[in-house]
Amino acid sequence: MTGRVVVVGGGLAGLTAACDLADAGFRVTLLESRSRLGGATFSFRRDGLVVDNGQHVLLRCCTEYRALLERLGTTEGIDLQDRFRMPVLLADGRLTGLGRTSAPAPLHLVPGLARYGALSPADRMRVVRAAAALRLLDPDDPALDEQSFGDWLTRHGQNSATLSALWNLISVAALNCDAHEASLALAVTVFRTALLDRADGADIGVPRWPLEDLHVRPAEKYLIARGAEIRLRSAVRAVERGRSGFTVRLDDENLPADAVVVAAPPDAAARMCPDAAGVSAARLSGLGAAPIVNVHAVFERPVTDLPFAATVGSPAQWIFDRTEVAGLTEGQYLAVSLSAARTWLDAPAPVLREVFLAELGRLLPAAAATPCTQFFVTRERRATFRQAPGTGRLRPRPETRLPGLVLAGSWTATGWPDTMEGAVRSGHRAADLVRDRARAGGGAG
Repeated sequence: MTGRVVVVGGGLAGLTAACDLADAGFRVTLLESRSRLGGATFSFRRDGLVVDNGQHVLLRCCTEYRALLERLGTTEGIDLQDRFRMPVLLADGRLTGLGRTSAPAPLHLVPGLARYGALSPADRMRVVRAAAALRLLDPDDPALDEQSFGDWLTRHGQNSATLSALWNLISVAALNCDAHEASLALAVTVFRTALLDRADGADIGVPRWPLEDLHVRPAEKYLIARGAEIRLRSAVRAVERGRSGFTVRLDDENLPADAVVVAAPPDAAARMCPDAAGVSAARLSGLGAAPIVNVHAVFERPVTDLPFAATVGSPAQWIFDRTEVAGLTEGQYLAVSLSAARTWLDAPAPVLREVFLAELGRLLPAAAATPCTQFFVTRERRATFRQAPGTGRLRPRPETRLPGLVLAGSWTATGWPDTMEGAVRSGHRAADLVRDRARAGGGAG
């Protein structure tokens, strides 16, 4: 195949689609409006540190993202657990956690839950009963998307203790919203895929390399080696349908294309697609946005030997040791990841410093006695779409009304939450549509 395909957007979805299409023999041009690739997953340098814009993790069930890393030759950059273990710091500083055994699902979680110190024995039994009921739900049932996960949990006997110490511990991190604000369908996808249907699904993988070394630069190198053209600072103003394909309009140039993959954020995708494509700006605006804030603190000396930990009864949510991945040779670099972070989004850095250094000192006593040598904050105002009830019907399928013009992005109808895995899956699907059309003789071939 030798057709000309323009991929608009250099995030994970666009990079994945471009790699697939380049492998299939298409002449690929990747356009990115910013001065860097990576989209919502990128790295930057600050005061001698390599910093990721946010703490991204994967699970063993994220099969397509893991396959992409294998394709790019970077699987060594992930430290993937051989068995799910999630350390949890309680409000009083005690350490407990969740884990699994080698038993088949869902029995693999029972011993770990029985020892989970964040819940009373009675509340652990509440969780078991709700998990059994959750396992019977079908995430593809459209009726589930109209319901709140939190409301469902309340109807199934859950209380504030089980919500804060277990259900929200996972749903806030995975869905970037509180259980009461989350779509039941997406929550079922998360809990069934990761925890309830497979014994090893929730094994946690944490990057040992910066995101730019894990998938951004390797994907760029992969594409260039296959003849693709990558153009940064190339904002697309419009995609127009012509007699024999498409015209992609930039500020000072028009590019012809047999097919176009629009892997931009939803608002930008709606603006650039022609009306005939049926990409509704009003519909996509309903997806909304949810923020993530990351607090970064470098200590003069190591203050914990935990690679990561969740927290209960603390605003800190999740703490990650970023020392090695950032290239720090002395001291310790911790990142506090705050999902569903509307409370903290516009808080001044000095306020965040006061709150979260105190929290780190409370949870990790050594931090209270160790000077903090660097402190800064990163904010992603539109980290994900708002994964609330009703958003399932707003997420568009990758096909548009114009054959050859397809959408990609974790916000499209992937069946997954807004995650790296969802982005990769969307990129594959978009490339498949272009390739199938070419094989059928409909262009781009």
